[in-house]
Amino acid sequence: MQTVSAKGDGPAVDVSGAASRVFLVTLAITRIIEQESLDLSVFGSADGTTWGAKSIAAFPQKFYCGEFPLLLDLSAHADVKFVRGHWEVARWGRGTETPMFEFGATLKEVPANILKEATAEAKAMA
Repeated sequence: MQTVSAKGDGPAVDVSGAASRVFLVTLAITRIIEQESLDLSVFGSADGTTWGAKSIAAFPQKFYCGEFPLLLDLSAHADVKFVRGHWEVARWGRGTETPMFEFGATLKEVPANILKEATAEAKAMA
């Protein structure tokens, strides 16, 4: 977990060795102050240095503590070998104008067999 009060970027994570191109990103917000928002986006890179101008995935804007999952499918982004998070924070209302969030994000590869099962279940329910 990290505490932030301004926009920033997380470390580059190498996903080039993953067997699957689908990942589960989990955002965990453990501490906040009232009247503020957090926007977390995922950016991709071919070399870990130059990052795309647009995010490849994003969480809906968050205002509360909790754990929030996001499925990151890189199938359409064959050139992406690295990913990193970028956050923007905002605060309004009374009191200090400096936002404060304590949060962390994890990235887990979704195994191919679980993807196959989930896809089959989704088709059966449709």
